Amino acid sequence: MDGMFKRFDTWIYSHTGNSYLSPCILVNHILLHICFSNLWLPISLFSVMLGKYHYSSPAKTENEDHSHLQSEEEITEQILQHEKSAAAILCQLKTHPGTQDSYLTLTKDVLGAVATLGKVDDGNLNRLFSEYLGLQTMLAIACKTYEGIKALEAYNQDGCIDKTSGLHGLGASIGRSLDGRFLVICLENLRPYAGDFVADDPQRRLDLLKPRLPNGECPPGFLGFAVNMIRVDSSNLFHVTASGNGLRETLFYNLFSRLQVYRTRAEMVLALPCISEGAVSLDGGMIRSPGVFSLGSREEVDVRFLKSSATSDMVQNYIETGKQIKEMRWEKEKLEEDIKRELALLNSAKFNFERKKQDFVKFLAQSSSYATQHQFQAARDRSTPR
Repeated sequence: MDGMFKRFDTWIYSHTGNSYLSPCILVNHILLHICFSNLWLPISLFSVMLGKYHYSSPAKTENEDHSHLQSEEEITEQILQHEKSAAAILCQLKTHPGTQDSYLTLTKDVLGAVATLGKVDDGNLNRLFSEYLGLQTMLAIACKTYEGIKALEAYNQDGCIDKTSGLHGLGASIGRSLDGRFLVICLENLRPYAGDFVADDPQRRLDLLKPRLPNGECPPGFLGFAVNMIRVDSSNLFHVTASGNGLRETLFYNLFSRLQVYRTRAEMVLALPCISEGAVSLDGGMIRSPGVFSLGSREEVDVRFLKSSATSDMVQNYIETGKQIKEMRWEKEKLEEDIKRELALLNSAKFNFERKKQDFVKFLAQSSSYATQHQFQAARDRSTPR
């Protein structure tokens, strides 16, 4: 142990010129410099990425946002075809003059129809997922809280629907009556996925265990889990609910659970021993749950998920990269302040050390003079005859 402290003392002396400064101050100072240096490379790399994006992108006017524009228009048209649905009435209220204030109050906790909250770029998978969920679920309204659900529909003293309030009342004000039942999903009442997420994945995909056959191998043709094949906007990946959960681990996990996706129906059938919560195949095969098969021709559901474009993906990556650079620069500025503070402490320690060293040297000099005088007096006393 003494040898270790001697080596550390020697190292401190080689870096500072003295071996009596506080090790904690020195270590903090050095560690802060290391952290500060480690931030430069990522910031530089991300800045280069942003520069390449600007160079390869056409000029855009300020505040212009073309991301998902065509897809959103298409999905709105699909929803509006079901004019008596709650989702269609919400779409109409959004742009109808004279209802804006009431619409904003009504939809404070409303995220939108399920079909508008996810993106599936592959057309075949989009059709499969839409068919699996069904039209009623694709048109279901997702709300953050139960308070948001209560705002959509009120009841009179007899327990009957009050047609003059909520979504019913606003629909009637624009000549749209709401017929039949409609689904509303309350995110805060869903049981979220409780496992881990895929490491370093910007989409926060769920780290689900791959299915295994009795021989321990992954079934041939297994492509993944449906819940991880939905693209979610970055704004909905975190803190959608009060507990901090995003849409993937709440809404989409409850809709798809561990639905498996296979390349062919034949491969899906071979994987039956390890299908725990349903499966679909790209050629139209569908297992709703263990032992429940969906046979016959495909059912075309005319409301599907949004489709993102390559341009919108670039925009999304640009936004994410810019956000990371801002966070790193903030962290760098914070480290600069910490370094200044630690440097002040270090300088103060050096000043105190030099002052105490001078006092100590002065003390040694006085002690040496006193000792010399004492020795001289003792020698003279011995040499004097008695």
